[in-house]
Amino acid sequence: MILFVWLSLFRKSLSRCRRINRMLSNESVPPAFSRSNSQASMDSTSMEDFWCEVESIKESREDGSEEGMLLEFKPADEGELEAEWLQDVGLSTLISGAEEEDGQALLSTLTRTQAAAVQKRYNTYTQTLRKKNKHTVRDVRDIFGTSDSSTFAFTAVRSFFLAFQPTFETVPVSPVSSNGIQLPGQKPVWKSVSSKSCLDCGTDKGSPSITEELSYDVSFSESITVLPKTQEWPKNQRFKKEDSALPKFIVRKSRFGLTEVGDLSPEDMKKIRYLSLIELTAFYDALGVELKRNRLERVRGRENGLFGVPLTVLLENDQKKVPGTKVPLIFQKLLLKLEETGLETEGILRVPGSASRVKNLHQELEAKFYEDTFDWDQVRNNDAAGLLKMFIRELPSPLFTVEYLPAFITLVEKISKIKLQLQALHLLIMLMPESNRDTAKAFLQFLKKVVANEGKNKMNLWNVSMIVAPNLFIYKGKRANQQEMQAAATTAHIVRLLIRYQDILWTVPSFLISQVRKMNEAAMNNSKRQLMFDKGVRKLLRRKTIERERPERPESDIPEGVIRVYAPLHSKVSMAIQLNSQTKAKDILARFHCENSLGSSRNMRGHIQSLHEIGGNIGQHCLDPDAFMLDIYRANPQAEWVIKPKAS
Repeated sequence: MILFVWLSLFRKSLSRCRRINRMLSNESVPPAFSRSNSQASMDSTSMEDFWCEVESIKESREDGSEEGMLLEFKPADEGELEAEWLQDVGLSTLISGAEEEDGQALLSTLTRTQAAAVQKRYNTYTQTLRKKNKHTVRDVRDIFGTSDSSTFAFTAVRSFFLAFQPTFETVPVSPVSSNGIQLPGQKPVWKSVSSKSCLDCGTDKGSPSITEELSYDVSFSESITVLPKTQEWPKNQRFKKEDSALPKFIVRKSRFGLTEVGDLSPEDMKKIRYLSLIELTAFYDALGVELKRNRLERVRGRENGLFGVPLTVLLENDQKKVPGTKVPLIFQKLLLKLEETGLETEGILRVPGSASRVKNLHQELEAKFYEDTFDWDQVRNNDAAGLLKMFIRELPSPLFTVEYLPAFITLVEKISKIKLQLQALHLLIMLMPESNRDTAKAFLQFLKKVVANEGKNKMNLWNVSMIVAPNLFIYKGKRANQQEMQAAATTAHIVRLLIRYQDILWTVPSFLISQVRKMNEAAMNNSKRQLMFDKGVRKLLRRKTIERERPERPESDIPEGVIRVYAPLHSKVSMAIQLNSQTKAKDILARFHCENSLGSSRNMRGHIQSLHEIGGNIGQHCLDPDAFMLDIYRANPQAEWVIKPKAS
């Protein structure tokens, strides 16, 4: 019996080695695993690691150790893609004709290139309807109607589209001519810098890599001025795997500081997602690249357990056990196990664990994890790494989402400049659902630690990227075909960018925050104007105003730039603070800490306190300690200022 099992394993191993050798020697390869030109340009060692990982994934699925889930794709009817796009960017009002304040406010904040992207999709949608239905479709300027109660909205939207009409007629957004196109906007600032007041990502100290400064004050699509003749990687293009091949980018802090994705309220992050999709579309249009999306109809996965469960369902179950959980508990535990004992293990992630042990551990975790009876001491590091990769692969929908997977692939295949790839990648991160984005962030932070221990584990950035890529970008379903197998090797470069520049990618571009502020202001102004069309409301407001009218204090009695800061967890709960041009958020925090150093509340001990901007033209905004308060106060004078713990 033992001999039979040994022979079976030997044959499987021999078969696997033969398949890998065929792949590396360019012999006849099964269609699902044939190599593209870009793959052939990589060194044989990296490719061997990659194809070994692919074979390992394939075998784990064939032997049934990974339970099945299925992604079903819906074919796109003519015009449906544009309709879905308009809905996804918060402009369903352009399809339904219903009055929606958010849609009106969103339109009023768009840049010229963003407006061109919206008009292009809406024109395609209306032209398709005319062909299919053979009747007149309303003009976009008539969608909001002309009734008295919506005159202000109609006028605003009509003026918006009329104002940009010359732009749509004279500025081509796609495709790019052979000589390139000139789009309105400013050229981004890229120069060598040396400063500590910034966020930097790139190579380690001592690297010969060029340092470049990146500004996020102007939208990416508006910053594209002159395009090269071609944007596509040459077929014989080699990816330079040396870390020094990647530039070091520095995002200099503006006077508003930097904002991470968790620093904004869910309502404002929803608007960031709308604007990010519009900006990504405009950005791809400006580059002459088609933005493709998969249309996922249904995801079939498990409804309970640990592996093969949708992230949202898994987090709902975990939050019942640990409120506020943002990353699945099993995923956190696997990362913790590897960080504690596996970072220095040679070949971690690359050297596979025992397939039989991983399968048994998988089954045992499903049965014992939530009962807290699972023995983690029995788990070897390579087996834990195998379980980690299995968790990612078994997600019913890929971590970086099926919908935008083609956009990730296009990013590598059609855009050659690293800085443009980084900008596209940044917008794609902003588009991710919160659960996916939080889980991806935790995973990338772990991978960064693996690379940092390269001296002992022999896993550099390129090695890690080649191993992780097939686990992230090969998924089960009707579309998991030869083309995507080939693209997965190319996406090792994407994984490399994600690991190297993750600190930049998880900050919200300042131009998007500015647009959210304008969007909120427009929505508030629209609400006020709507009320004024109701005569009864007008009379009531007039009467209340007369009743409550009081003489205003002289302007000299109201100091310029004075804010009242509330700190409910401190013994001194509020304080009036005079701002000047150099006052930073951290100065206000230090003042409260000094005033309350003797009588601090027990509730605040052990928590990192942050200053929050709440209300006005923002939902909630956790401020960067280096943010200049007078600038933020002038941008949002109606806000309240509260010191409280930062959301973890």
